[in-house]
Amino acid sequence: MKSSEIRALSTEEIRNRLNDARNEMMNLRFQVVTGQLTDTSRLKITRRNIARLETILTERLSAEKVEGDS
Repeated sequence: MKSSEIRALSTEEIRNRLNDARNEMMNLRFQVVTGQLTDTSRLKITRRNIARLETILTERLSAEKVEGDS
């Protein structure tokens, strides 16, 4: 998912996607340990998606805080 697509989402949708991505990452880790995962590039992609989601969510929350302080 691209950053521009994430920025178009609402804050609640970003939180939901972040939760889903974290669950997917946990499942991928279990698959690696049990030897079921053949496409290990999904780990990298999921990790980066989590980072994007967290970054944009943090930016949005800090912007709301700054607007609230003004």
